[in-house]
Amino acid sequence: MNGETGVLDDRGGTAAGTAGDLARQAGDLVAELMAKPWGQVSPSVYETGRLVTLAPWLVGHRERVAYLLARQRADGSWGAPDGYALVPTLSATEALLAAAARGEGDTARLRQAAEAGLRALRPLLEQASELPDTPAIELIVPSLVALVNEHGLGEPLPLPAGMDTTRLGLVRRLLESGGEPPQKLLHVLEVAGGGTGAAAVRPTAIGTVGASPAATAAWLERLWPGGAAPADSADSARRHLEAVATRYGGPVPVGLPITVFERGWVLSWLARAGVPVDVPPEMTADLRAAIGPHGTPAGAGLPADADTTSVALYALALLGMPCEPEPLSVFDTGRHFCTWQGEDGRSVSVNAHVLDALGAYVRARPAAREAYGPVMERVAGWLAAGQGPDGSWSDRWHASPYYATLSCALALGEFGGPGYAPAVLAAREWVLTTQRDDGSWGRWTGMPEETAYAVQTLLLGGPTPDNRHKEAALRGAAFLRQVDDFSDYPPLWHDKDLYSPTAIVRAAVLAALYVTETRI
Repeated sequence: MNGETGVLDDRGGTAAGTAGDLARQAGDLVAELMAKPWGQVSPSVYETGRLVTLAPWLVGHRERVAYLLARQRADGSWGAPDGYALVPTLSATEALLAAAARGEGDTARLRQAAEAGLRALRPLLEQASELPDTPAIELIVPSLVALVNEHGLGEPLPLPAGMDTTRLGLVRRLLESGGEPPQKLLHVLEVAGGGTGAAAVRPTAIGTVGASPAATAAWLERLWPGGAAPADSADSARRHLEAVATRYGGPVPVGLPITVFERGWVLSWLARAGVPVDVPPEMTADLRAAIGPHGTPAGAGLPADADTTSVALYALALLGMPCEPEPLSVFDTGRHFCTWQGEDGRSVSVNAHVLDALGAYVRARPAAREAYGPVMERVAGWLAAGQGPDGSWSDRWHASPYYATLSCALALGEFGGPGYAPAVLAAREWVLTTQRDDGSWGRWTGMPEETAYAVQTLLLGGPTPDNRHKEAALRGAAFLRQVDDFSDYPPLWHDKDLYSPTAIVRAAVLAALYVTETRI
């Protein structure tokens, strides 16, 4: 399975397919979490483009430009289909125009790539009737369109239908007023433009602003022109950017650190599947300490959210350290749970994870059912009502319905009660009907991550799998065993553009393979 072993077994996969070897790999993965505490996240075209424009002085600048050029598609765009290309294409195109305007490197090559990006952008903007629900897209797109148009090349780009600059203007006026902005806004501070606001913003102890290289660079370079930031804060932010850029060889991720998010997810994937692994006591202690009265953020610089809090609570319960889930109450709207206060929209995966956290706690502390049982029933009913006619779910935090479907089917199957067995079976039927000829699953093409989710949906939680479920899962596992690169998963998770939390995805794959080895 893992390219590091490279030893084929008699099934055409690698020797990593045995339960013992999968457990060993899981142990190695958990050890990596300690060695790389900021997290393991794929580079981002959007974020890298913003650094090309905002921080040409930063180490790795030429490598960032080369990364953008190398990632451009034949049609001139960057990113995935179905509207996901708009944000990265805007960012990369503007960045290459900025680099060409500064006279860097092969300016003809830069302009050629930027012009191809402009040609790709017009149809993306004109046909963007339904853009994906990625964070702050209503701020990012108007900001980038204005920046591209400032380069003065040809007819100005239009905004997508139904989108305007109203919210962006409100955000900029808030920052210019000197007031303290909501913490979730810090993650996209780069949209603030070249004003002199955000006086109340300071980097965290590790030097990041909003867990975002672009936001950190914007605070450092634009919101404090002329080096007006306090020397210690400015030095901390510069050193943080240098550390991130050096770690990635130039390109940067869209969000870092994701310490709590990554640890909670990896441990919960592995524990739920029954993978035996020794978890360092300091990791569980850190995870417990991260959960405050208002929950926990994914990492330093981000606001607390219900998703990270739920997953951390669930992981701790599975590891024998159940913690009172009272912090989740701040996210309870009375009907469902929001991701954070003031969220636009709602998420089925977040609510599925809330159900997991509450259910695992009640299972460990039966006396708590009186307090949390009614909430669990309400959340379970809300989740079931959101299931599609085909048996699947979709979600605002992931591009793939296999992620949302796994989240909901597992939560309902394990903690919803027998009344939700039909919903779980309907989800499994959808999974069966969408399997590809090579045994994989995927929205756009067969992918290891989505295949891992589908396999777990078939085998974990709810009614006992039948022979059809088992046979399909075995075919999916055979596909996973042929994967020889576990360092480059296609991005499917929602942030400012799509990203891949690679350690989390690898844990999902290991979990899927382990359950096929041990439960069939």
